[in-house]
Amino acid sequence: MDIAAIRERIAGDMTAVDRIIKARLQSDVALINQLGHYIIGGGGKRLRPMVTLLMARAAGHAPEDERHALLGATVELIHTATLLHDDVVDESAVRRGRDTANQIWGNEASVLVGDFLYTRAFEMMVELDDNTVMAVFSRTTNRIAEGEVMQLMHVHDPDVTEPRYHEVIYRKTAVLFEAGCRLAAELARPGDETAIRAAADYGRHLGIAFQLADDALDYDGSAETIGKNIGDDLAEGKPTLPLIHCMANTDEPGRAMLRSAIEDGGRERIDAVADAIARTGSIAYTRALAEQEAAHAEHALEAFPDNDFRTALRSLARFAVGRNH
Repeated sequence: MDIAAIRERIAGDMTAVDRIIKARLQSDVALINQLGHYIIGGGGKRLRPMVTLLMARAAGHAPEDERHALLGATVELIHTATLLHDDVVDESAVRRGRDTANQIWGNEASVLVGDFLYTRAFEMMVELDDNTVMAVFSRTTNRIAEGEVMQLMHVHDPDVTEPRYHEVIYRKTAVLFEAGCRLAAELARPGDETAIRAAADYGRHLGIAFQLADDALDYDGSAETIGKNIGDDLAEGKPTLPLIHCMANTDEPGRAMLRSAIEDGGRERIDAVADAIARTGSIAYTRALAEQEAAHAEHALEAFPDNDFRTALRSLARFAVGRNH
């Protein structure tokens, strides 16, 4: 099942999410409207609300219950806020093949509109009128912020270990997938701890698989398909798993070159780094770990009835690691 077929399973729910997002982006401040609609309309996969809605359906939520669309929209606004802040921190100029918001409107506007999206998301959480939703999302946004700070501490640090890297990608990426899936099951099956735990496990493993695949693509994709420049992580001095694995498995001259490349950043050594990564099988290693995480995500789905939505979630785990963008 390809991504279009997966999305089709919940087309009506996704339409409701888009409608909610557009309505909640409205502000009497013109710049918020302009920048907010630009970033939301950037052609993203809407993967996080899609996962949330599929999990809700797999867990048996009633179609007339509109809380899950609101939940999916809240997840997307939190994610979009993190993108605005990320692009400022990373000084990114391109995302999804388009100029970033900070490139067009400046860093100040991007940060402040990101704050607007966060606070709008919290207004929507209040509307769900569920203490668990508030508790989970509050903890989640806190962990995302911690992950961003941890990643900042790792920039230009060639001594980042694999466990430290995994902690960053859990907090930066996987924790929001985990929260959306957990809360989808929580609202659909309140008190069913087995289903809630399985949903959270699926989201966590899917998010980790997705980020591992992303980090592999940074050295093994093409700018046209992934929508950003190849080697962006290296240029920003970020030691992601392909680099970390390569550092641990190359010879001493190779290690010295990689250390220098990470410490200095930039793209001057991208060809040499890519060659070293290829020689050490670091892309294959990263992809193998992504496959393991996807398999764990699929295993978690056994807690739910075998229906079209569970099948779609299984296909989504395959898509997360098999994509080229």
